[in-house]
Amino acid sequence: MQSVFTGPVYVVGDNIDTDQIIPAQYLNLVPTIPDEYEKLGGYALSGLPESLYSTRFIRDDKLDSDYSIVLAGKNFGCGSSREHAPIALGSAGCRVVLAESFARIFFRNSVATGELYPCELTERLCDILKTGEIVTADLDAGTVTVKATGKVCHFKPLGDVRPVVDAGGLFNYARKTGMIPK
Repeated sequence: MQSVFTGPVYVVGDNIDTDQIIPAQYLNLVPTIPDEYEKLGGYALSGLPESLYSTRFIRDDKLDSDYSIVLAGKNFGCGSSREHAPIALGSAGCRVVLAESFARIFFRNSVATGELYPCELTERLCDILKTGEIVTADLDAGTVTVKATGKVCHFKPLGDVRPVVDAGGLFNYARKTGMIPK
């Protein structure tokens, strides 16, 4: 499994809710249907106000993002319990969300779907870094390194969550470990 992710970050602030991550009008897309899963990624973070986020996570007429890492403040993924939120980010090509804290349901949905590694930072970075800066998130070391400055920050260990996301979600993990038949 991949344990090091390097790429440009997409920086958001505090209290990014699930309606900003995937607006309600796109919840009719069914993630288990491949074409609809792909379309879902095209709407990831489209609910963010353009007045605050002039650089969009998904460029017009694209389905994938240029940003494989999202960097957030506190309470990322608050709001409703829609599992479409981490699925949309994953479909868009995001693999890691670095945040000061997560809404519990978003964290659980990220793990259960196997779409994202939800990494809880030990310091606030969303006020320091700008969208487009290159970072490396090392899941084994629990570090985030900023390419331009060499600054190293830490996040809490993923612990028992990591093998579930590595396996591609809760059901795949349960099959892999023999909890349910293959």
